[in-house]
Amino acid sequence: MSPKPTRIKICGLRSTEAALVTANAGADYLGFNFVEGVRRQLQPDEGIQIIAEYRAGLSKSENTNRPGLVGLFLNQSPDFVNDISRKAGLDYLQLCGDEDVDYISKIEIPIFKMVRVKDGTTPADLDQIVAPLLSADTGVLLDVYDKKTPGGSGKSFDWSAAEGIANRENVLLAGGLNPENVQSAITQLSPWGVDVASGVETDGVKNPDRIRAFIQSVRSA
Repeated sequence: MSPKPTRIKICGLRSTEAALVTANAGADYLGFNFVEGVRRQLQPDEGIQIIAEYRAGLSKSENTNRPGLVGLFLNQSPDFVNDISRKAGLDYLQLCGDEDVDYISKIEIPIFKMVRVKDGTTPADLDQIVAPLLSADTGVLLDVYDKKTPGGSGKSFDWSAAEGIANRENVLLAGGLNPENVQSAITQLSPWGVDVASGVETDGVKNPDRIRAFIQSVRSA
């Protein structure tokens, strides 16, 4: 049996056009950021409108790819998160803060929980965090620990910390990936999925050519 292709998530989309480009290029997940105070933040009404326009545009195209829609949140009220999820028609959530088991139990749709990997973390250390989440049917996104930002920093962590972890089902590898280095990450870790935000931007804006190049690099790895 041939291995399944690496899943691809393009995150921090802020326009209908970027979302359509990403879907048409073959991504598996589209990420929309509702975290307060970050550079890629979408206000609720803005995000809902972009996603509605994206769906309308996708229905008019001949492309059959229908990526999962992921909303990013951080320590926001479960009621608020569920409300946005319903109004936008999200398929998944990415929780980027200190959300615990009790919080997760109140969420209505599947979750990817961000795990921020610090310097010096070993695979055994990471396993102690990741394994219980996966056992509870919560997906995981591995990103670098950065005091200044809760993700999307464009920085990498030491990939050796994720050896034997990133290849598990429902684990996405993030942190500093781009079209130039993603094949190296796949060769080293064989991740179930990869996630990119900064690595497909130019001057802070999603670049269609880099989105396509990233997806092509993953598919040809």
